[in-house]
Amino acid sequence: MRQRALVAIAAAIVLVLAVAASLAIGARAIDLGTVWQALTDLDPADPEQLIVSTSRVSRTVIGALAGAALGVAGALMQSLTRNPFADPGLLGVNAGASLAVVIALSTGIATGFAAQVPLAFVGAGLAAVLVYAIGARGAAAGTPVRLALAGVALTALISSVTYAILLVNDSTLDQYRQWVAGSLTGRRLEDVTALVPLVLVAIAAALVSSRQLEAVALGEDAARALGVRIGTVRVLVIVLVTLLAAAATAAAGPIVFVGLAVPHLARALVGASLPWLLAVSALGGAALVLACDVLGRVIAPPGEVGVGITTAFLGGIVFALMARRMKVVEL
Repeated sequence: MRQRALVAIAAAIVLVLAVAASLAIGARAIDLGTVWQALTDLDPADPEQLIVSTSRVSRTVIGALAGAALGVAGALMQSLTRNPFADPGLLGVNAGASLAVVIALSTGIATGFAAQVPLAFVGAGLAAVLVYAIGARGAAAGTPVRLALAGVALTALISSVTYAILLVNDSTLDQYRQWVAGSLTGRRLEDVTALVPLVLVAIAAALVSSRQLEAVALGEDAARALGVRIGTVRVLVIVLVTLLAAAATAAAGPIVFVGLAVPHLARALVGASLPWLLAVSALGGAALVLACDVLGRVIAPPGEVGVGITTAFLGGIVFALMARRMKVVEL
């Protein structure tokens, strides 16, 4: 218990440092004193304070929100499937959101970020519903393996439709490239205000139901012996993962590997206790996205590298290390 508490405290400290760096570091470095003044006693005549209040606060909050959502969604998905390589993207949320944005861009329904947010959220949600509808039929209905297979198949189908639209519409491709890279640039907090309480409620619900999910992770027989309704728990987890991943994707675009790498690292530090795993994954996911966003601002001046690109690069390294350490059992 003490070691887990220390890990959680350390993760919270890292998140605070990441928030400070996100507010202070960028194309124009701003000292922490000015940042603090901008947050507590804004002077509209100071251009540096305006940068903090009008731009960096929004991208910091959105980045932390998306990171926490992906971290918790990944932890839930890995616990449900008992697979350390499971990712929220298995439910097709990224593919569904991408298709919704492409359709909106190609038809002119939504060209701005504010209009794309609800469409991306709806697209991600519909994709997850379809995955569950497919996975809930036939033999082994509703099992994690069947849901994963349904997710892979539907993601391939949706992605093919998305690419077909992009191939015949060059202007849509230009706009889509900015969104699909995953970026916090130009994000406004007021555009995603509705997603904030949704993510917080979903994380709280995940923590409340974590004990039941732990019982399911022990195996179906053990869970039934403890009086847990396995089907209900699975549906709840899928709903929570969908809400969290869809909100993160709608707010910041498809950010990959956060939901895979962060829970895996958290599990190595706090063990399989789900309440601690969820808490550390939320803190670690938020810190990782903000750190990657800061890294993207400074590695290619005067431009920026999208946070989705930097997380993919770092996540690829973690994934390779995970695969290298994974033991293969020959049957």
